[in-house]
Amino acid sequence: MGKKVAFYLRVSTTGQTVDNQRRELRKVAKARGWEIVEEYADEGVSGTKGRDKRPAFDQLCQDATRGKFKVIMAWSVDRLGRSLQDLVVFINEMRAVDCGLYLHQQAVDTTTPAGRAMVSMCGVFAEFEAAMIRERVLAGLDRARARGKTLGRPKTSARVEAQIRRLRGQGKGIHAIARELSCGVSVVQRVVAAA
Repeated sequence: MGKKVAFYLRVSTTGQTVDNQRRELRKVAKARGWEIVEEYADEGVSGTKGRDKRPAFDQLCQDATRGKFKVIMAWSVDRLGRSLQDLVVFINEMRAVDCGLYLHQQAVDTTTPAGRAMVSMCGVFAEFEAAMIRERVLAGLDRARARGKTLGRPKTSARVEAQIRRLRGQGKGIHAIARELSCGVSVVQRVVAAA
């Protein structure tokens, strides 16, 4: 049998599925004679989340360090993450444990020098795309403000703030006050801190 490989599959929303990614990666692995030893899937998780918020990705990294497989296969560079910094750290960690990376959409195999250079460039474009999305969101928020829309959390009424101070003065805890007044704990904390 050929190289031992693992798949990393990820979709950002729960309405999406990793099935298409899995099917295409299986075709490639079969064509190359690679043995699939594990599949890791984070479903409904954004690529902007860190390793600590992506349990399957975290397990993948741990198993790679243990030498469970020699190549990680992913549908695309943006499945791994959108931050160039995180991507570079990940690639360097995998290189240190002699684990390569295959990215299907970019046809990149980091077991070669050309593949390592290409994946770094792909990371730049993934980060650029995320930055463009952020800029569009911020422009939309600015446009809404210019039209007079009030953004953010609604203001807490003076009456509720007075009740919070009164109940806190009676020795009630923050969580108990929040429950009694049906407001958020953070609202109570803010009013108490300001008092």
